[in-house]
Amino acid sequence: MTFAHARRMAARPAVLCSALTLAGCAVAPTPSAAPVPAAPSFSTVGLERVMGQPASTLIQLFGQPDADLREGSARKLQFAGRFCVLDAYLYPKEREEPRVTYIDAREPDGSAIDRASCVAALTRREGGR
Repeated sequence: MTFAHARRMAARPAVLCSALTLAGCAVAPTPSAAPVPAAPSFSTVGLERVMGQPASTLIQLFGQPDADLREGSARKLQFAGRFCVLDAYLYPKEREEPRVTYIDAREPDGSAIDRASCVAALTRREGGR
């Protein structure tokens, strides 16, 4: 065995050790970001009697509102009953009168309640039809 060959053979473990050490320094793949949950979609099932309706229809259905707020061409009507509070937001479309585009419902203490259940409860309140 020649001196050069012996030197190459002795260097192999050092090279292998260096390679393994460097492999440990490699950057691990970054886990992909968790998928962003979709925004909750609100069903309009059970809301057919109020969605898209003008204020006069809501008043006919629930009686006089407990609050009637206006801001520019937008309007918010609030109807409160024993079981829930309903906020109806009305906005005009082009030159038409404002109509309900969104409603929000909550229990009197502020906790969440199903919007369709609130509509049903308010139609049975005194003053509603």
